[in-house]
Amino acid sequence: MKYRNLGRSELSVSELCLGTMTWGEQNSLEQACEQMDYAVSRGINFFDTAEMYPVPPIAKTQGRTEEYIGQWFQQSGKRQDIVLATKASGPGHKHIRDASGLGRDGILRAFEGSLERLKTDYVDLYQIHWPNRSTNFFGKLGYQHSDSREAETEIHEILRTLAELVQQGQVRTVGISNETPWGMLSYLRLADKYNLPRVASIQNPYNLLNRSFEVGLAEMAIREQAGLLAYSPLAFGVLSGKYRNNQRPEGARITLFERFQRYAKPEAVAATEQYCQLAEKHGLDPAQMALAFINQQPFVTSNIIGATTMAQLKSNIDSADLVLSDEVLEGIEAIHSAQPNPAP
Repeated sequence: MKYRNLGRSELSVSELCLGTMTWGEQNSLEQACEQMDYAVSRGINFFDTAEMYPVPPIAKTQGRTEEYIGQWFQQSGKRQDIVLATKASGPGHKHIRDASGLGRDGILRAFEGSLERLKTDYVDLYQIHWPNRSTNFFGKLGYQHSDSREAETEIHEILRTLAELVQQGQVRTVGISNETPWGMLSYLRLADKYNLPRVASIQNPYNLLNRSFEVGLAEMAIREQAGLLAYSPLAFGVLSGKYRNNQRPEGARITLFERFQRYAKPEAVAATEQYCQLAEKHGLDPAQMALAFINQQPFVTSNIIGATTMAQLKSNIDSADLVLSDEVLEGIEAIHSAQPNPAP
């Protein structure tokens, strides 16, 4: 397992991060603990969660994922061994702090709730899950500008609040998620101007079907030393090939939850088939090829893998040992050039 610095902080994180958003919905406490034990045994020291998890987000299960991690910390005694990341939810879900969003009070309430569930007194990386303002994220296309002159003021308030948590020793570093280039630039600029915490990372979707991060954010991630924490690296599992030919495996996410259609467009299905065929041509597992591609990108700090079975988790972690050949990379680029970003 390789390790990389988290932004300009002193934290060193594994190139694979253990994603957790199925725990409490598709995975039980026992299964979550088994995953954490195994991930640590393979060298993973970075866990990512959120106050909103598990998904789909509903009132009945909200916060259960963090509770599972907290119970594992108590049972294992390994809190000090883990770089722990969690997130404060943006506006939109009535069952999460009454959809209050990310003002000072909302962030502090979110943080206190996470600490209680996680059974810890600090978080290594505290992230803003999605923006307060109206903009494009979660696959939204066709930007429609809403002239909100308060957007920068809101970001400034968020940073000031995060600064309080850093100064109190409860947060070691901060990050953003589902952000745009303007949003990332604003966080960086305001941090420099007012001597506030500098974001160490940006957690956005990135996979073979959605490489839009490369267009406006990859250069910023490298030059500003605020690397990508890539989520949905397998596009809801689509790039594993398990949904090929209209298959719907029992217990799989898209089988269980019809709402997850982001990667179901005809163009994405066609591109997925080509990626799977490319992997098979070179004797590779399609999922491992898709993950290894992300692992090799210079703007990526860590690749957030998630699994509902131990077999999936073991295979995903094995991608850390895979280096794609020039021929495979050329094949990937040929498919991408013919059908770029079929599921942004």
